[in-house]
Amino acid sequence: MATNILLTTDSYKVTHHLQYPPGTELVYSYFESRGGKFSETVFFGLQYILKKHLVGVVVTREKIEEAAAVMDAHLGPGLFNKKGWEYILEKHGGRLPLRIRAVPEGTIVPNKNVLFTVENTDPNCFWLSNYVEGLLVQVWYPLTVCTNSREQKKIIAKYLSETADSLDGLPFKLHDFGFRGSTSVESAAVGGASHLVNFRSSDTIPALIMAKDYYGQEEVAGVSIPAAEHSTITAWTQSGEVDAFRNMLIQFKDGAVACVSDSYNIWEACEKLWGGELKDLVMDRGKRGAGPLVIRPDSGDPATVVVKVLDTLGAKFGTTRNSKGYKMLPDYLRVIQGDGISYESLSAIMEHMKANQWSIDNLTFGSGGALLQRLHRDTQKCAYKCSYAIINGKGVDIFKDPVTDHGKLSKKGKLSLELDEGGKLVTRTQGTGDPHKDVMVTVFENGELLKDYSFKEVRARAEIPQLKSK
Repeated sequence: MATNILLTTDSYKVTHHLQYPPGTELVYSYFESRGGKFSETVFFGLQYILKKHLVGVVVTREKIEEAAAVMDAHLGPGLFNKKGWEYILEKHGGRLPLRIRAVPEGTIVPNKNVLFTVENTDPNCFWLSNYVEGLLVQVWYPLTVCTNSREQKKIIAKYLSETADSLDGLPFKLHDFGFRGSTSVESAAVGGASHLVNFRSSDTIPALIMAKDYYGQEEVAGVSIPAAEHSTITAWTQSGEVDAFRNMLIQFKDGAVACVSDSYNIWEACEKLWGGELKDLVMDRGKRGAGPLVIRPDSGDPATVVVKVLDTLGAKFGTTRNSKGYKMLPDYLRVIQGDGISYESLSAIMEHMKANQWSIDNLTFGSGGALLQRLHRDTQKCAYKCSYAIINGKGVDIFKDPVTDHGKLSKKGKLSLELDEGGKLVTRTQGTGDPHKDVMVTVFENGELLKDYSFKEVRARAEIPQLKSK
């Protein structure tokens, strides 16, 4: 379905052109994370929204007529700002007279700071700055997924640093299983690409396409391996489970391969099948230098199950100790836990592994709903508010401060985002900032995209300190 920018808004926005004070010439608004689950956010996803919805000619005669018909029926005749949109079509050729300034994508910004600003560039279109609020605020989703993913990366990095020889495997330690749990193909693409800012491992193919099409990622943004699902194992029936496992080893002789192993009895699968009847075939992968067999439990308490699986496999295949003194399975054998993985569960699983002397290097995590779906706009308390206007030629600082919730106090005046003396990002309000120090740059103006960030640039800015220094 082709997007009609005139209809890509909330109903109440349609009548706001009638509600501003007479003589309004400019409306200036900003977007921020007012707080939330994490103390800082990774700014990501605005470029996708701009390219998809705002760049180029987005207002046409056909779209105006379509919107007028819908709004007359929806809100009542004569309330839709048809003349305003016709003015944009005639005066600006259908390009939106807006200026958007934003922090570079991938930037880590402490909460309660401006992330982007929006203002009209034509005084006759003062109403447009907030008409696009609903669309622009949807950046909350990629921003929040990206932040959530990065916070999990920090946790995994901590435990790897404590129990592994290196952090080399970190970019592949959290695998995106979220496609089927997403609300749409588009949300899977957007959320999946947001995760790939931090990691290189994903099963969400639409995310690869988004990174390529909207952020110029030439190499594939994430990798995966052949893997079984329950149907490909249980189709062999319970008595044929060992044949299903053997088939996996035969079909995928080279390169890593993952096999779900809890269809019936994960303990017997690890001890009697992988570690018994099929042991020689598994060990042969090591002799040939093939990729590892990755065994996947998929039920039960994750922390308990992971350690018991590792203990069982270690007893059958042997272990070594790394330089930190933690146990390692042979290189041809690894485990992936893809059930119950979230920001909240990671530490408990790895703490239990550590307590039982297992290196985190033995394990990869897979996450679905908790990675791409168990999030909302208030996870990081994202908000878009007007802070400044020009009315009858006079600048006016605008703000809100509800007596019932001072946490919703909004910023006043024109804003800039600057580094203070200690190198921390802070927002200067009421026009007190120095334009030369403003971290925000103009990314969109009058229908043109002025900055086109590459996925590589975004990844570099978003990298966690442990890897950025390498």
